[in-house]
Amino acid sequence: MTAHAAAPKALSPSPVQFRTVTVQGLDIFYREAGPKDAPVLLLLHGFPSSSHMFRDLIPLLAGQFRVIAPDYPGFGNSAAPGIGTFPYTFAALADVVDAFTDAVCASSYVIYMQDYGGPIGFRLALKHPERVRGFIIQNAVANVEGWNPEVVKALAPFWQGRNAQTEQPVRALLTAETTRFQYTHGASRKERLSPDAWIHDQAGLDRPGNAALQVEMLWNYQDNVAQYPKWQDYLKTRQPPLLIAWGDNDPYFTLKGAELFKTLVPSAELHHYDAGHFALETHVEDIAAVSLAFLARLPKAR
Repeated sequence: MTAHAAAPKALSPSPVQFRTVTVQGLDIFYREAGPKDAPVLLLLHGFPSSSHMFRDLIPLLAGQFRVIAPDYPGFGNSAAPGIGTFPYTFAALADVVDAFTDAVCASSYVIYMQDYGGPIGFRLALKHPERVRGFIIQNAVANVEGWNPEVVKALAPFWQGRNAQTEQPVRALLTAETTRFQYTHGASRKERLSPDAWIHDQAGLDRPGNAALQVEMLWNYQDNVAQYPKWQDYLKTRQPPLLIAWGDNDPYFTLKGAELFKTLVPSAELHHYDAGHFALETHVEDIAAVSLAFLARLPKAR
């Protein structure tokens, strides 16, 4: 009889539930899976997506964790009030997510953040450092050097003087062509790219009035850049448990963004993937596996 090595244990899928809760007078949609009494993993999505970007990851992480992924106001299936009703700033979105965690009884959590999720997650951490057990960072930055210089060059005139002309490169980010580009550029395993991802995102961008909200958010992004020193100081001072899962071919955020986190938190664990901005589309099992291993090593939640 030939002896065979034991096969690796399969990641057990967990059913995802779809819910809506009222937060600050707004209907906030979220996806949730896993035991109610398990440690919380808070998933914060990027632009121009929503909790939809975590659709494949959530079931893989929810066996021993309560995984929660909200849509921000103006994104996905959450309410999208007009600019005159809601201030589309990253500080305002962070306040909504903060109130959302209270509404769903998540008083302690690990934050998984990608793209826009970074500015929101870091604001939560500065406001409630005692609540944050650690971070999983996927292509989100906290330094100007982490940006593609061409993107900074395109945004700089808009931030320095907002008008119809300087808005043009920003509004180009809202087109179907650019949304598809965000998913396909630099992605290996092309056969794993689902058109559902960019079609879903574009449907949100194309809703009446949504372009104005998105332009407002991109205008406010300069405030995130101003906050970078505070976020860097937080990481350097507190040395939180940190896992970095990086799509190396991201057209917006470069490896210098990932390397900064490793410099500030030397104990951080860094994994590289031959992937683009939305690495979960092609490497979800790989990222789920290192995430579960990282989560298992954290001190028990209080």
